[in-house]
Amino acid sequence: METSEVTARAQDRQIWPDTVRVGVVGLGYVGLPLALSFGAAGSKVTGFDVDASKVERLMAGSSYIHGIPSVDVEAARKRGLEVTGDYAKLVGVNAVIICVPTPLNAHHEPDLSYVENTAHAIAPHLRPGQLIVLESTTYPGTTEEILLPILEAGNLVGLRCATEQTDGNPNVFYLAFSPEREDPGNKLDRREIPKVVGGVSPHATSLACGLYGSIFNRVVPVSSTRTAEMTKLLENIYRCVNIALVNELKLLCLRMGINIWEVIEAAKTKPFGFQPFYPGPGLGGHCIPIDPFYLSWKAREYDFHTRFIELAGEVNLSMPYHVVAAVQNALSKRKKCLNGASILVLGIAYKRDVDDLRESPALTLIELLQERGAAVSYNDPYLPSVGRGRHYSLDMESTPLEDMARWDCVLIVTDHSVYDWPQIVTEAQLVVDTRNATGEISSPKIVRC
Repeated sequence: METSEVTARAQDRQIWPDTVRVGVVGLGYVGLPLALSFGAAGSKVTGFDVDASKVERLMAGSSYIHGIPSVDVEAARKRGLEVTGDYAKLVGVNAVIICVPTPLNAHHEPDLSYVENTAHAIAPHLRPGQLIVLESTTYPGTTEEILLPILEAGNLVGLRCATEQTDGNPNVFYLAFSPEREDPGNKLDRREIPKVVGGVSPHATSLACGLYGSIFNRVVPVSSTRTAEMTKLLENIYRCVNIALVNELKLLCLRMGINIWEVIEAAKTKPFGFQPFYPGPGLGGHCIPIDPFYLSWKAREYDFHTRFIELAGEVNLSMPYHVVAAVQNALSKRKKCLNGASILVLGIAYKRDVDDLRESPALTLIELLQERGAAVSYNDPYLPSVGRGRHYSLDMESTPLEDMARWDCVLIVTDHSVYDWPQIVTEAQLVVDTRNATGEISSPKIVRC
């Protein structure tokens, strides 16, 4: 840890009272773990969510996120965690952290309605000296261009956002951005993940560093909210571009008769200058599929065309179509037609061993297969049902893994560790594998794509 960061964090912690009251708005995959972490560190925490069912479950000590045991929620309740949909209770907190979704609309443009609605909801309850932190992934400028004016216009006591010139003024609130770095399914201790923070003013940055310094072992202050916002985009666009590269190489290797997975395993033995990325059926999760579009959209305001980033997005978006073509071809070689075929999709979460459905390529795959006349079922041990979302409407329930031979094709989309791959290959008529889950198995039933 750098000495300057240690010193800054130690000083910044002293800004806060011994017991900080923290409000976390949005209790999903980002907000709920954050609320529990602050509570475990001794802060008094109030969680806010517009979903009444979430509020009810948390107040009953029950978790709705795989990876967060209900016992942790119950322990937090005993420590004083309050959960509510009443924003009036924000008056009693020192810091408000916003962790709401920032999806794309149907035209792959940023949808900031959740951020805007949250800002309008909390503005009337602002009080002098409060710190507001946005954690939702977004484009550079959102904190100051969207959040700041709403908070200034909507508060009832004439508060202004503190700037470098007005730091310390009694009639101001403080505003910062700190990108979330949640990785569902990753067992890494959250305290070990460095926390980037950028404030509208130096004092806002210090306040945010002191706040997060109570639950993270390293806080990394940056010069502005825009820098913090761009940091998050760089992290995820880096992954998006490299995944697109390896997806394109996979398509080439398939034509050349080369095993891309063997190539990656060999390449990663190089001890410098290489980091392995792996191909798949498409991108999922809230950040990696979305962030490139956020930056590309914002870049147009500056008359800048992010060609490299947009190309990576196009490659990744095309992968579900490649998979459907592979299924169709595999069936055709067995003298079966995709139209009318019965297909079992194994795993619909966006990554292994999580219950996160956001932007999962499985949703696109199921819809594409259905559009082509296939009868599609799915199995996922973490998602017993899938209903309707912003861009999908499936209304399906997970099918038990019984009598695997009744499906014309088993399509591996998410390689959950609970699946018994040798047994699945033995029982199935045909297996199309998009994740190399069956890599150690040799069988004419398997088609790797």
